[in-house]
Amino acid sequence: MALRSEPTARQMRLAVELRRLREAAGLTTREAATLLGVSSAQISQIEAGLTGVSAKRLRLLAANYSCTDSEFVEALVAWATDRTRGWWEEYRGLLPTPFLDLAELEHHATFLREVQFLFVPGPLQTEDYARAVYGYRVPDLPREELELRVRHRMQRKVILEGLAPTPYEAIIHEAALRIMVGDRAATRAQLTCLLERSAADHVTVRVIPFSLEGFAGAASAMAYAGGAVPKLDTVVRDAPQGAALIDSEAQLGAFRTLFRKVEAASLDPERSRDFIHRLTKEL
Repeated sequence: MALRSEPTARQMRLAVELRRLREAAGLTTREAATLLGVSSAQISQIEAGLTGVSAKRLRLLAANYSCTDSEFVEALVAWATDRTRGWWEEYRGLLPTPFLDLAELEHHATFLREVQFLFVPGPLQTEDYARAVYGYRVPDLPREELELRVRHRMQRKVILEGLAPTPYEAIIHEAALRIMVGDRAATRAQLTCLLERSAADHVTVRVIPFSLEGFAGAASAMAYAGGAVPKLDTVVRDAPQGAALIDSEAQLGAFRTLFRKVEAASLDPERSRDFIHRLTKEL
């Protein structure tokens, strides 16, 4: 089997989880290879995401690592055997890999939660809003790439549509609602879009107003994607070098707590809709 030249974030996460299981069992790659009857190089390649692993071998590895969490193991098996080629694949080689990884993460998420302070969350953006965001980039993007990024962002909305949409909760600060990323008409259209989306049963939009006292959580921006089991949850945060994917159990626990704190500080969905409606009327 040929080695992968560029594993996806999902393939790398599977590799990381298998390495964590081996290390928790106190085994070296050589010892794991002996138990499986393969070379240590093969174990290293699996743990680097350079090659896949069959369901049979994955279950055998988990047994050798004394992992008794059957639900977690079966979730890993589902990842290892998944052959989905989603809509994002049409952008491979056209857009940076993180764009594809984010779309794949959202596609497989059991739920999505997002906290934003300066921008409307991507899945809730209108086309004009997204175009204004990408159009402000320095250096300027070539027109063709800008339009590709806008089209990709619009296609991400598929998670909120169809017969089985993903439960989605967005907490947005008033600053993001008031900043006119585009012109006045585009801003009004974006707020109207938020009201329309939040009317769906599976979409919850909450607002943090400027008037809220004692709120020091402005550094809490995140996207939280639920996995098939909590151990496979993922947090996405913006970083100077691009989006950072966070998946260690300790950090996931901290971000769950952080989200609950921000959620508790926000307006409830009904008051949030009233708040956005008032802002829309001001424009």
